[in-house]
This record gives sequence, C-alpha cells and structure tokens, in this order.
Amino acid sequence: MMGEVRVKVKIVNAWDDALFRRGQLPKKDIRVYEAEALVDTGAVRSVIPAHVVEKLELEIRGSRVAEYADGRKDTVDVTGPVLFDLMGRDTMEEALVLGDEVLVGQAVLEKLDLLVDCTNQRVIPNPAHPDQPVSKVK
Repeated sequence: MMGEVRVKVKIVNAWDDALFRRGQLPKKDIRVYEAEALVDTGAVRSVIPAHVVEKLELEIRGSRVAEYADGRKDTVDVTGPVLFDLMGRDTMEEALVLGDEVLVGQAVLEKLDLLVDCTNQRVIPNPAHPDQPVSKVK
C-alpha cells in the first residue's frame, strides 16, 4: 500500500490577488491560508474545508455532486476562484467544500506540471520542465 503524500500549499483568495495586482489592495490584506495538504491522485478536483472558506471569505458559487471512494454521493458547495500555490507554481481553480483538511486533486497537479513521486512520497516538478510549468495544448 502506498503511503500518503503531503505537500505545502498556499491557498489565496483570488479576488484579493486581482485587487492587489490592480493596486487596489495592499499585499498585507490578501487573505491566505497555508496547509500541509494531502495529495489525492484519485480525485480530479481539490477540496478545502469550510473553516478555510470562512477564513479566506471565499464566495460560494454553486454546488456539485461529489462521489467518495466508497461510492457514496453528496451535494457539496463549490467556491469561486481560488489560487493554489505549490512549490512556487500557482493556478486558479475552484474547490469543493467538504471534510476537515485540504486535498490537492489531479487538476491542480496537471495545471502546475507537478508529478507524484510515489517511491519517495513527495511531489516533484515534471523533470521535463523543472523550471516552470508547461501546459499541453492541441
């Protein structure tokens, strides 16, 4: 059985980031949450718990059906835009709101061009693109 893989993640209120970039909000006022997140390669979407949504004052933009590993389904809230920053690479994403810990799903890993090194239980940049993420487009 593979052990769990965790990674430091910074979750940022994307609206705050946009206001900062426009010069309308000081950097110190950007709402940020840092966590040791569980990397869930079996999940497409990322998950943040309700207490993080409250701390970052994220808006809820709707709901989605989430299917758990045991087959149960539940309707959960989905956030507005959130920035996920892992290893100095960031991407904008929405997140499902549930549970009690941050989970990083496959979509964030793909967009950031990060791979899971199962042998050493860590997340690494794609060796083909070690300096910056490269997105495949067709």
